[in-house]
Amino acid sequence: MSPPHAVVSGAGIAGLSAAYWLRRTGWEVTVVERAPGFRDGGQNVDVRGVAREVLHRMGLFDAVKALNTTETGAVFVDERGEVTAELPAGPDGATAELEILRGDFARAILDHLPAGVEIVYGDTITGTAEDDDAITVTTASGRVLRADLLVVAEGVRSATRDRLFDGLVDRRALGVNMVFGTIPRTAGDDDRWRWYSTVGGRQVHLRPDNHGTTRAILSYPRDEDLASLDRDQALALVRARYADAGWEAGRVLDGFDASDDVYVDHLTQIRMPTWHRGRVCLVGDAAWCVTPMGGGGASLALTSGYVLAACLSSADTEAALAAYERWMRPLVDSVQKLPPGVVRAAYPRTRLGLALRTLVVRSLTSPLLAPLTARLTRVAGTDRPLPPLA
Repeated sequence: MSPPHAVVSGAGIAGLSAAYWLRRTGWEVTVVERAPGFRDGGQNVDVRGVAREVLHRMGLFDAVKALNTTETGAVFVDERGEVTAELPAGPDGATAELEILRGDFARAILDHLPAGVEIVYGDTITGTAEDDDAITVTTASGRVLRADLLVVAEGVRSATRDRLFDGLVDRRALGVNMVFGTIPRTAGDDDRWRWYSTVGGRQVHLRPDNHGTTRAILSYPRDEDLASLDRDQALALVRARYADAGWEAGRVLDGFDASDDVYVDHLTQIRMPTWHRGRVCLVGDAAWCVTPMGGGGASLALTSGYVLAACLSSADTEAALAAYERWMRPLVDSVQKLPPGVVRAAYPRTRLGLALRTLVVRSLTSPLLAPLTARLTRVAGTDRPLPPLA
């Protein structure tokens, strides 16, 4: 009897984790990725909570730790770059023990995939058809793949998810735009995540990396959807928004103009009543995007690949997909439920609001309250054991 076959759409962290664990448990795996090749680059992600155990089970803990971004801590700064408050450090602090760039993390998994995983770049899924025995997947290049399972790991704007789960995708925009990019490092950059806020809720973030460059973020609250614009339109609009922002805003904007690693996002959570239908299963951001406001997205993505494969190793497809969802749902819910008013608190718009936020942060990071604050940054944690591999 031939082994079961899974098609995984998307070669990011969630897709590669699913490919890794499905292959480890005896599946034939074909990964279809729309990009023409592996996508390096990207911003900081981290490995927290139960995902650390998954990483140990993959034998990748030390490899990922060796790819640390070099960031040692996180501080708030004023317009002169002077530190106004420092966030707690530690394994689960604002800067985690396992702090790594998205591209480096995905590459680490890719380089350790078990033999036999086929990856097809430059192709996308255009159609599916299910019968009693299998799901047939058709791609833009004309491939026809007959499989026992389709795993959709295409991210927050997944087209395949939207086709196959029409009417079940609840998009919840948070009203926050973010522009991420890689810019040249300067002598004034150090080994800390520096976070600057100014009026209008505008933020500028600078973070060190392990590639001799600096990762930058511009973030501000506004309902306009930057992700719906092309790159030039988005950057022009952001430049206008940040014309008088101060600190390093001008440097970041100039750096983005010249960078080939810029990503624009309008933060949107994805909430769905189910993550599986027939022989189709969603993992990672395609199923539950928590956004950077919630944190832990990479940890949930890594964990979902393991949990899916573990459930499939001990039950038939229908029962296994239900078990996968039962195990993952509480973990996702705990991250996705943002406290009321969190966007307004994170993005004060007036000078008074900025001053009050500074006082609150100083209080929360004082020796008395720092242990409590550190616990607030712990995500993707659970007391439940991971499901076993059969």
